Amino acid sequence: MKNNFSVPITIRKTGHEPFTHNFNPLKFNLLDYWQWSSSDLLTNTNRGIIAEFIIANAFGIAEGIKDEWLSYDLTTKDGIKIEVKASAYLQNWHQQQLSKIVFDIAPKQIWDPKTNSLSDSPARPSDLYIFSLLQHTDPLTVDVLNLDQWEFYLLPTKILNEKKPNQKSITLSSLQKLNPTVSDFESLPSSLQAIKI
Repeated sequence: MKNNFSVPITIRKTGHEPFTHNFNPLKFNLLDYWQWSSSDLLTNTNRGIIAEFIIANAFGIAEGIKDEWLSYDLTTKDGIKIEVKASAYLQNWHQQQLSKIVFDIAPKQIWDPKTNSLSDSPARPSDLYIFSLLQHTDPLTVDVLNLDQWEFYLLPTKILNEKKPNQKSITLSSLQKLNPTVSDFESLPSSLQAIKI
């Protein structure tokens, strides 16, 4: 017998929500968990989510919560679907040299939440890629929260599909040859408006 469970409703948390045991609040809360699990902002996982959050704020679409199950990362108020990729020269481990900048651009099978199934063939369902580079190179002063240390490369997905249809990753130098629009944080909205999607 097949069960049709409804999707649990997720609401935006404040951080003050306590963990509970036997219906009683404990001395630690959700903010404690966030501080414990996510304070290292330079990790690959956290940095990618932070890049999405930065871009969402630039476009005024950071209300609500991140949807982990979308086949792209963000949707602007005008309906433009954005895929965000992040990379950095510095990592949170000992380095002999700066990291080579590489972004994931692999077409992926698309999950349809309505049918709970994957597409037959891989695709890039976004309209636009925003490649987010934490470009700072001094480990003593790197600050993921300092948006002056970031640079953004905007490229319509159709260009990737035309020039790199099956490629799984792209280096910064190869990306630059595709003539993306380069932007700082403040200019992201105007940069997007100037692009023909």
